[in-house]
Amino acid sequence: MAGIVRTLRYLVFGIALAGAVFAAGFLLFVNAIERDSSTPQAAEGVVALTGGKDRIGKAFRLLVTGQAKRLLITGVNPSTKARELQRLVPRGAEFFPCCVDLGRAALDTRGNATETSEWVARHGFSSLIVVTSSYHMPRTLIEYARAMPQVQLIPHAVLSPNFQIDHWWSHKGTRRLLFSEYVKYLNALTQYVGSRAATSAGLGGAKTSSASAN
Repeated sequence: MAGIVRTLRYLVFGIALAGAVFAAGFLLFVNAIERDSSTPQAAEGVVALTGGKDRIGKAFRLLVTGQAKRLLITGVNPSTKARELQRLVPRGAEFFPCCVDLGRAALDTRGNATETSEWVARHGFSSLIVVTSSYHMPRTLIEYARAMPQVQLIPHAVLSPNFQIDHWWSHKGTRRLLFSEYVKYLNALTQYVGSRAATSAGLGGAKTSSASAN
């Protein structure tokens, strides 16, 4: 009986500890989300992830002002015509034909990262400005770092007026969005760390085998 009670105590303690770590991580996640959006440093390319208001417009402005040489809009609906997007921004008719590419294959953030990595490799870019919503940026950077670890990623967050980050605890919609994004972020982070560990283990094993062979 004493053993069962001890086991239950350990179980309760473990659950409480896991809950505390989860909550602390959530607060750190919220605190890390960008509150302002200053002009980023220049890069070779800029990518806008579809799915949020003003993402395309903000990325396009960076292209027009010379902060990047070329723009990729990733996750575009296959039925959306280029001229429809072109009309959304000033000087669209001037820059779309020469300097804007549309990616239509991505269905989620990981797909955006894969689509962008192929575009970056095709153009030989080594630096990239990433434009997406502020709450979406942490997960996006993880997926992009996983897909193209050799590329310098420069975040440029879009701040939505409906996203009440400074008073998130009193806004149900913002709380729900943050919690959902935090869970997705943890999943992406876990897979990223796992892939890095597997890569390191593989390299370590290869070096050991090479040393043994020598």
